[in-house]
Amino acid sequence: MEIRPYAEADEAAVVTLWAAAGLVRPWNDPRKDIARKLRVQRDLFLVAEHEGAIVGTAMGGYDGHRGWVNYVAVSPPWRRRKLGATLMREIEDRLRALGCPKINLQVRRSNRDAVAFYTALGFAEDDVVSLGKRLIRDEVP
Repeated sequence: MEIRPYAEADEAAVVTLWAAAGLVRPWNDPRKDIARKLRVQRDLFLVAEHEGAIVGTAMGGYDGHRGWVNYVAVSPPWRRRKLGATLMREIEDRLRALGCPKINLQVRRSNRDAVAFYTALGFAEDDVVSLGKRLIRDEVP
């Protein structure tokens, strides 16, 4: 197992993994999200590769105030084998090295497995309301 930065050749496998993990939504074109990430802190976009196959991802970012983690995905056969925790630990280490004091992430409330996963890693629900505003409309082709 190798955890490494994303490479352009990984795109199709990453999008397939995200779809299998239930992360793709009609309002977020995953290819556009990848292209945007590659313009900003591309070294915080990680993939886990096993025998040439992409089996996990994590996309981090740091704005100087808070770190964010998105697109944490693990291939179904690799779940419950600590790969997600390993990816998160690597993202946390990279953010900590940048001086990041806190990580935020968003999970759909209905995704109880994900909430339990992050809780087990030490995350706790903050007393905040998550608000969003779409600046660019994406449509998945």
